[in-house]
Amino acid sequence: MSDWNTYTLSQVGSIVTGNTPSTKNNAFWIGEIPFYSPADFNGSVYCENTERTVSEEALIYGRLIPKNSIMVTCIGSIGKMSISEKSGLTNQQINSLVPFENFEFKYIYYLILNNIEKFKNLAPQTTIPILNKSEFGRFAFKFHKLPEQKKIATILQSIDKNIEKTEALIAKYQLIKAGLMQDLFTRGIGADGKLRPTRDQAPELYQETQIGWIPKEWDVINLGDISDIASGITLNSKLSPDQNIVVPYLRVANVQDGYLDLTEVKEVTVSQTAISKLMLISGDVLMNEGGDFDKLGRGTVWQGEIDCCIHQNHVFRVRVDRDVLRPYFLAFWSESNFGKKYFILSSKQSTNLASINSTQLKAYPIGVPSIDEQLEIETRIKAANSRIDTLNAENKKLNKQKQGLMHDLLTGKKRVTVDEVEADHVGI
Repeated sequence: MSDWNTYTLSQVGSIVTGNTPSTKNNAFWIGEIPFYSPADFNGSVYCENTERTVSEEALIYGRLIPKNSIMVTCIGSIGKMSISEKSGLTNQQINSLVPFENFEFKYIYYLILNNIEKFKNLAPQTTIPILNKSEFGRFAFKFHKLPEQKKIATILQSIDKNIEKTEALIAKYQLIKAGLMQDLFTRGIGADGKLRPTRDQAPELYQETQIGWIPKEWDVINLGDISDIASGITLNSKLSPDQNIVVPYLRVANVQDGYLDLTEVKEVTVSQTAISKLMLISGDVLMNEGGDFDKLGRGTVWQGEIDCCIHQNHVFRVRVDRDVLRPYFLAFWSESNFGKKYFILSSKQSTNLASINSTQLKAYPIGVPSIDEQLEIETRIKAANSRIDTLNAENKKLNKQKQGLMHDLLTGKKRVTVDEVEADHVGI
């Protein structure tokens, strides 16, 4: 790597710290010029849309950055970054690097991204971490020659484009799934295996209930009437003599919206009596007592993933009468608009959080079709989930490839070759 040179960020470009034009002057905020903030950075290389825009009049009081500036959050959410898709202003949380002509801006973007933990670690661990302009500019890196910078940037952007395409497909299929669930839980599936006609097309097929319009063949049953609902173990530091068995237990963090996250499962010491009472069995539906508004009541089905596992008191275990209600149907119903609406309206709410108790969960009304129709509905939602899961797995694989390739190329572990002709013509 003797052909490399070491530069600080202040040596490879101009550093611009943003500021916010007065919000009291409405004339500043009626234009079409992007006003970049960390909230606009969603992980994409380019920031193409901003929540707020400013007028040309505001430019007098701001610090304009050109297109292709590298924006790095240095106050608060240290390390969130993106490249400006258009010229614009940034808020004061952002330091922007405007590269000099003999440096490739995308290469610098990936160089910073590959070392982003160093930026985070340098920021003082205060209530609001801050990395000031001078500290930001002193970061030093070894740089490839310009033709290699361009080639590396092209390679890495190629994989980023594939990631963005995959993420767009995930978003598309999530919307398709949402529309599918709306149809399935309001129209259901008729004897012919197709969605029933809409209520406008065939009003005689529907009935009005306390939860809204549903097919006439369906019943509305409170969850507590067709299931056993139990809260889990309450954790405490004092152990009684009969508490001498260590078992895994599930927390709110383990019960996600429609799936289990078992990457970190903690253990607790309990008695044999507690195990007999609380041990999960395959087919139990797990539902959280509290959390974010959009996650409250989220449910998933336990399939015996861990032997002899119990649950914490903030996770309800719902054991349904399977002659009346299928576990997956309940989990999917809870994910639907019917479920979310009930939990939001019934919950005890505080700032950004909400919770439900066992009484409210027992009173949870479910639209219940026949077991055969429940199975048909489950099958279609599972097919949509399978497609999304496949895309998520592909996205995870691509991101892992990107991390490895970015490290190898930027550290010199893997070198790229650029011949003389390509050095003259390589594009971005």
